[in-house]
Amino acid sequence: MARIKRAVITRKRRKKILKLAKGYWGSKSKHFKMANQAVMKSLTYAYVGRRLKKRDFRRLWITRISAACKANDMNYSRFMHGLKLSGVNLNRKMLSEMAIHEPEAFTKLIGTAKEALTA
Repeated sequence: MARIKRAVITRKRRKKILKLAKGYWGSKSKHFKMANQAVMKSLTYAYVGRRLKKRDFRRLWITRISAACKANDMNYSRFMHGLKLSGVNLNRKMLSEMAIHEPEAFTKLIGTAKEALTA
C-alpha cells in the first residue's frame, strides 16, 4: 500500500500564507512561521475593522447632520424626532449627503420637522 505524502498540500498552504504576507517588513514576509502569525493577526484586525467602519461612518453622518441642524437653529435630537413624527423615512447617510450637497432641501426638511413638533 502506498504511503501518503503531504508535501504538495503543505507547500500549497505555505505559499498561500506567504502570498498574503507579501509586503510585510523583514522576516514576516520571508519565514513561514512569522508570516503565519502576522497574517493571522492582520486578518483579525481586518475582521474587527469591518465592524468598526460601520460605527465610524454612523458617527460621521450624525456629526454632519448635527452641524447642519445647528446652522438652522435646531438640535439633532429634536430634528430626528420631528422627522419621525412627520413620517419622513430617510436614513442618516442620505440626510448627511443632503446637508452637504443640497442645503436648501435640508432646510426644508428642518421646516417639516419643526412643523411636526409644533403640531
